[in-house]
Amino acid sequence: MDINVSIASSKDYPQVGQLMVDVYASLEGFATPEEQPAYYEMLANIGDFADKPSVDILIASERDQLLGAVVYIGDVADYSAGIDLSNEKAAAFRLLAVSNQARGLGIGKLLTNACLDRAKTNGLKQVIIHTTDAMKVAWGMYEKIGFKRDESLDFLQSGLKVYGFRLIF
Repeated sequence: MDINVSIASSKDYPQVGQLMVDVYASLEGFATPEEQPAYYEMLANIGDFADKPSVDILIASERDQLLGAVVYIGDVADYSAGIDLSNEKAAAFRLLAVSNQARGLGIGKLLTNACLDRAKTNGLKQVIIHTTDAMKVAWGMYEKIGFKRDESLDFLQSGLKVYGFRLIF
C-alpha cells in the first residue's frame, strides 16, 4: 500500500466529517448520535477545528481513498475539549478515526506517529491525548507507542468518562 499522510484542505472537510461520524457512531459502547447530537454535529463539522492557529486536520489516504484522519493541535491552548490545558506546554491530538475498511492496516499508528513527529519538529517535549472506554483498541496502541495514563487529565463530558494520557519525549 502507498499511504500518504497530508494536511486536509477545506475541500476534504465534508468527507473527513462523514468519516468521523461513521466511525464514532459504530463504536460499541460509545454515545450514539441521538444521545450526543452536539458531539456528532462537531464531528460532521470537523473543519471548524482548523480555524484555530495551531490546528491541522491530518488525513491518511491511498490514491483518492480516505482511510483515516486525526485533529493535530500544536499548542494545547487551542485544545477544545472538556478540560483546560492552557498551562501545559504540549501538543495534542484528538478524534483519531480509521475507516472500517482500513482497520488493521496500521493507519491509526501512522497518524499517531505523524502527530508525534510534528510535535518533535516544533520543539515540544510532550503530547496529550484523551480516550474513552469504547476505544480500548486505541488504548493498547497508545500504550505500545509510549503514552502513560495521567489521571490529572481525566474529565467528564456530558456524563461520559474521558481518560487522559501523556507521552513525554
